[in-house]
Amino acid sequence: MASINPPICDFGWQAPDFNLPSIDGSMVSRDSSMGKNGLLVMFICNHCPYVKAILPRLINDVRELKTMGINAVVIMSNDPTDYQEDSFENMQRIAREMEFPFPYLLDKTQAVAKNYDAVCTPDFFGFNNKGELQYRGRFDESRKETAPNSTRDLFNAMKLVAETGAGPKIQISSIGCSIKWSES
Repeated sequence: MASINPPICDFGWQAPDFNLPSIDGSMVSRDSSMGKNGLLVMFICNHCPYVKAILPRLINDVRELKTMGINAVVIMSNDPTDYQEDSFENMQRIAREMEFPFPYLLDKTQAVAKNYDAVCTPDFFGFNNKGELQYRGRFDESRKETAPNSTRDLFNAMKLVAETGAGPKIQISSIGCSIKWSES
């Protein structure tokens, strides 16, 4: 399981549209997800140790960001063939157990991940309310274990987006497991 770093923010890049099935059976689009002050699009999966290390804190941060007008969606784009933990049924189970405060979406064709140029889990895309990319960095300095007393990079960046419409100029790339691309 190789660690991958995505590129840093391409400020102003427009959020590609999507319309994906949620674990609850509804269809969720970019436009229906946009908050008053922005949207956080996150690519995650269930099996990744990087995601597991941050998930409880990520859930809490997203709840707090929602009060600031930032909505969020999480997208699972992995091919679950070799990682049964990433199956749709396990997506439903994890979301229920962790009480996800955001839609958990399945990108079965992996087209959305490719449109976003997502490369790893977790991979974060923070947009202002005009759909302009303002953050593509790390959650915090955690890796496969939680980094105690770390700065809330993602939270602070999205709070700034909510307040000003612009993200921080200095961003540190996320790190995670590569997206598991299908062979078809």
